[in-house]
Amino acid sequence: MSEPKYIAIEGVIGAGKTTLARLLAEEIGAELLLDEAMNNPFLVDFYKNPKRYALSAQLYFLLTRYQQQQGLLVHDLFAQKIVADYSFARDHIFASVNLAGPELSVYEKILPLLIAHIPKPDLTIYLQTGTPVLRDRIHRRNLSFEKTIDDDYLNQLNEAFNYFFFHYEESPLLVVKTDDIDFVHNSDDFRNIVEIIKKPVSGKKYYVPTGSNS
Repeated sequence: MSEPKYIAIEGVIGAGKTTLARLLAEEIGAELLLDEAMNNPFLVDFYKNPKRYALSAQLYFLLTRYQQQQGLLVHDLFAQKIVADYSFARDHIFASVNLAGPELSVYEKILPLLIAHIPKPDLTIYLQTGTPVLRDRIHRRNLSFEKTIDDDYLNQLNEAFNYFFFHYEESPLLVVKTDDIDFVHNSDDFRNIVEIIKKPVSGKKYYVPTGSNS
């Protein structure tokens, strides 16, 4: 099996997806595909009033991510490397936490119509991170609308992501435990991840490094 051409990086809010995607894209000479979550016009209102704005925010995410993923189909994924800081799967994970009842039913009627036309990654990387570490990273990046995110919500997301990727079979999966590493400030931590990625991954593989923060 050759090196993956299309890599999607996943994780809960604050896991380090975008940071790792930027570093990895530069390292391997890949095009960088970033989630446009911050452009969601309902996002700020969602964090203020989740029940009222959950469906609006989620449908906006779903449709804009679908459009962005469709853009990948015009690329020659066999000739050009791409690193994305999200996978299309994250939309349903968030929907399962944010929506309930009729709203979730509406969402789940739309999702199958779109997901059949989404390209699958050659490798998905799940950055598994404990809630206290996520909280610290969210605090340090100091985005005003994220200050209302509480630990209960982070725990719900963590449980949903862990459950999803425990059962994940859509592509080869590399699960990286990130609590004790810092791939931004420690070149060895980043280099170790790169070396793991360059090796063929089939099925599911777990990487639990000792790390620079232990």
